[in-house]
Amino acid sequence: MGNCLWKEVQSPNQPAGVVPSSISLPSSGVNGVRISPAGEISKADGERNSSVPSKGQTEKPSKDGGLSFSPILEDRPLQDVRKDAEVHALKLQIFSYNLLKSSTQKFSSKNLIGQGGFGDVYRGWINYSTMIATKPGKGLAIAVKKLRKEGVQGHKEWLNELTFLSQFNHPNVVKLIGYCSDDDDRILVYEYMAKGSLEAYLMRESSFPLSWNRRVKVAVGAARGLAYLHTAAKPVIHRDLKASNILLDSDFNAKLSDFGLAKFGPQGDKSHVSTRILGTRGYFAPEYIATGHLTLRTDVYSFGVVLLEIFSGCGAIKKYSDGVAGDLALWAQPYLGNKLELPRIIDKKIRYSFPIEEAYVFASVICQCLETKHKSRPTMTEVVASLEQLQQNMNLM
Repeated sequence: MGNCLWKEVQSPNQPAGVVPSSISLPSSGVNGVRISPAGEISKADGERNSSVPSKGQTEKPSKDGGLSFSPILEDRPLQDVRKDAEVHALKLQIFSYNLLKSSTQKFSSKNLIGQGGFGDVYRGWINYSTMIATKPGKGLAIAVKKLRKEGVQGHKEWLNELTFLSQFNHPNVVKLIGYCSDDDDRILVYEYMAKGSLEAYLMRESSFPLSWNRRVKVAVGAARGLAYLHTAAKPVIHRDLKASNILLDSDFNAKLSDFGLAKFGPQGDKSHVSTRILGTRGYFAPEYIATGHLTLRTDVYSFGVVLLEIFSGCGAIKKYSDGVAGDLALWAQPYLGNKLELPRIIDKKIRYSFPIEEAYVFASVICQCLETKHKSRPTMTEVVASLEQLQQNMNLM
């Protein structure tokens, strides 16, 4: 993406601060590349997901308030995990299978709110004080992600998500409330996000499309969440950032979700993490799919694709009239660098509803995130600063 007209984002004088979570919940008791039908790319089937430290490894709290990680779980049989004190030390609410079954009306299809490679997600209701299921619309609404029982990879991702999300505390990262591991049932329980995924909101046909102001708000929120991960004492790479993994609450606040593929970033003098290629087609940074080298800037590229989806209203894989499909980022490249052609890629539902100057600024951020050379991409702190400045200028108009 080296042909953009706009200048690089300048580093802000002060990095964006990490805001404490606004969520208040009761304390709990405790080089051959293959593309799967789901769009997942794998480079070496036999390689383990080594995104967590070995057993017993700890990270002491940092003085700057960054994330600190308690003992992390190894991949081990589920029955051992259920009994292991390390899981209980995560201080999450432990739910029984029967409670979650009741809260979702026996995992009723009418309560099904999402599906993916991991499993199905249902809406449920509970009384958080008494820990009993309530009638629909009563009590606390929750999202219940039920892992499909077949497959080892799903179990590893369950453990990964449980470990990472239990330690995150930020208003732009989805809140994990608790889990269930009765017998071979593996379930995660989250705060309920009323507006669903960004992908669903962007792609649906509606007479009330997501407005430009709300799109910028979503972009700012998601950027803040990702910057929080990247600036932690031990930086975290999401590795599967996409529109379907950005959830919206009732006020259109964006929150990052699905940390099953997350990994710690390079440590010390290492420039990257070497790993098999996992994620979703359309969001891969060029260097990642070519080498398997994972860095924080890999996430930045994926975020650039998400921004492009927000801007264009198109999915990461764009289908052409002749039936051929290709990466949205490659299709948009010649338009992003041309101010006269830029309106052609703005979502037609909002194309003439906001000043074109704001589109230039937004497109500039996209262009920088999608730079082919990873070192030329901005940091997420710089992206946050640029988007916040755009939002502030919009509010002044």
